Amino acid sequence: MSSLRAEIIAIGSELLTPERMDSNSLYLTEKLNSIGIDLNAKFVVGDDEESLEQVLRDSLQRVGLVIATGGLGPTEDDISRKVFARVFQKPLVLDEEILRQLEERFRSRGLTMTSNNARQALVPSGARVLDNNQGTAPGLWIESDGKHAIMLPGPPHEMKAMFESQCLARLAEMSKGVRIQKRVFKLTGLTESACDARIAPIYTRYRNPVTTILASPGEIEIHLKATSPTEEEAEALLNELGDKIEMELGDHIFSRRGESLEQIVGMYLTMRQASVAVAESCTGGLVSERLTRIPGSSAYFVSGVVCYSNTAKTELADVPPLLIEMNGAVSREVAIGLAEGIRKRTGTTFGIGVTGIAGPSGGSETKPVGLVHIAVSSETGVDDREVRFPGDRQRVRWWASQLALDMLRRKLL
Repeated sequence: MSSLRAEIIAIGSELLTPERMDSNSLYLTEKLNSIGIDLNAKFVVGDDEESLEQVLRDSLQRVGLVIATGGLGPTEDDISRKVFARVFQKPLVLDEEILRQLEERFRSRGLTMTSNNARQALVPSGARVLDNNQGTAPGLWIESDGKHAIMLPGPPHEMKAMFESQCLARLAEMSKGVRIQKRVFKLTGLTESACDARIAPIYTRYRNPVTTILASPGEIEIHLKATSPTEEEAEALLNELGDKIEMELGDHIFSRRGESLEQIVGMYLTMRQASVAVAESCTGGLVSERLTRIPGSSAYFVSGVVCYSNTAKTELADVPPLLIEMNGAVSREVAIGLAEGIRKRTGTTFGIGVTGIAGPSGGSETKPVGLVHIAVSSETGVDDREVRFPGDRQRVRWWASQLALDMLRRKLL
């Protein structure tokens, strides 16, 4: 089923620098999807007329709706009006009412309006003016030959207020009742290629929903997007494909609505009225931080200690010095000792122990950088893993925290 498709153009040379990010397109994407309008592409264009004109012409060849943000101010580098007017072959005309409102706005603030502000009263002939109650630059909506172009101001608070009050309802009517529903599965314990090998035979049989697989350290996301006349029908499509994917991937999936791993672990701990304490070395408190970033975590998180030195491992988590001396600080035995020691010392249901070499230095031939030992302890026993994570220090630490939380999740299951 096809829906009205759109493209977004963010205008401004500042968006091509490391200092500024285009956040408007994220907001617009969410709002457009909610009313059944799908995004075909997004572009960031500097304050260059030739570049903007080419991008705009190309977009109008592909889709029926183009939304641009930025470039509506009073300065020479604000080029949106003239370029859009040229592409749509509509001459710019002075809107006396906009000019009057601008002059009144400046006068009410005790300011004198400079002549360049009058540029904001120039409107492509026949365009619909979108009032700006948050700033000076009005928005514009041009319609010609079945194509629509909306120009919105760049400042997010101005853009959002204008879009919601003057664009959203009309666009919802244009979308002809099409609805887009999404679902995000999150899983761990599989590589991206292994995940795709298992589910590609399933999702490739469907054109609707559309499936996208995204990878990040220690985690895979499967995005499903269904398009249908009603939300109920779209949900039914998601359920049909989603159930098959769940059956194939089993407990590798930890989230079905986009929740983080720490949210899921916290939910399971709460449901079981269980508690956890953590003794970690190479992760430097990251496991504890992730557990406690969830509101209400005080109901299940009791204590977290960072025991970098061997002395700290003994004093804070009751790991016997002889155990460290015989096996080394980075070892299965010490990880288990940390998990058991912190659990018994704090009286929690579960204890987590993490020890490893995050790098970039400190590794050896037998214990290389990236080697991590993780253990999860409970009264029923201890689960432990030895892994060698790739990447730099931050990636090793994140991978280790992800695996530690997943081991706890599986033990809770």
